Amino acid sequence: MFDPVLDNLDLFWSGFLRSVGIALWALLGSMVLGSLLAVMRVSPVPVLRAVGTAYVAVVRNTPLTVVLFALAFGIPALQVNASFYVFGVAGLTLYTAAFVCEAVRSGINAVSPGQAEAARALGLTFSQTLSQVVLPQAVRSVVPPLGNVQIAMVKNSAVVGAIGVGGELFSVYTRLSSAQGYERLPILLGVAFFFLLVTIPAGALLAATEKRLAVAR
Repeated sequence: MFDPVLDNLDLFWSGFLRSVGIALWALLGSMVLGSLLAVMRVSPVPVLRAVGTAYVAVVRNTPLTVVLFALAFGIPALQVNASFYVFGVAGLTLYTAAFVCEAVRSGINAVSPGQAEAARALGLTFSQTLSQVVLPQAVRSVVPPLGNVQIAMVKNSAVVGAIGVGGELFSVYTRLSSAQGYERLPILLGVAFFFLLVTIPAGALLAATEKRLAVAR
């Protein structure tokens, strides 16, 4: 049953590495953008709060496939050209950043308001209060939901192949099941196995981290 997978391990491995690359770039980008959006959402500046809130509301309620196709096929119409790989990473980053934002914001809101008030009473600015007082205390609350968001992002990276990135696991499935005529079930199981190589260890690491943070509390 698994001969199609075993006979094409090199192809699966190559697709796995390309999928991991997509996920890593999206992870880095979404962490930076999501953290920036979270700061905007708790900012004392009304315009920044409104922009951050609108971004999160729109993106979180838009399917990932719509975001990806809008970038891959809509942006080129504006004479902005790039590879499908770049559009795929950008789409996954923009989509995941909205969820990262909410995870970080929830951690910030978990810190007692008295901490920020005390910092302001000492003369600290908003940025100093956030970076030196609030965020260090918010980290323990942020890690669990943030870890879950990034694990979900790894699984969502499979959708990126739908826009024709090429070379990742979705393309491997399409190539073997359609172009070469292999049975679909073993190919799908092979793709699932390679995703599990990332998600299961990541889930175990997250669980261990949560336990350590619980002890630290």
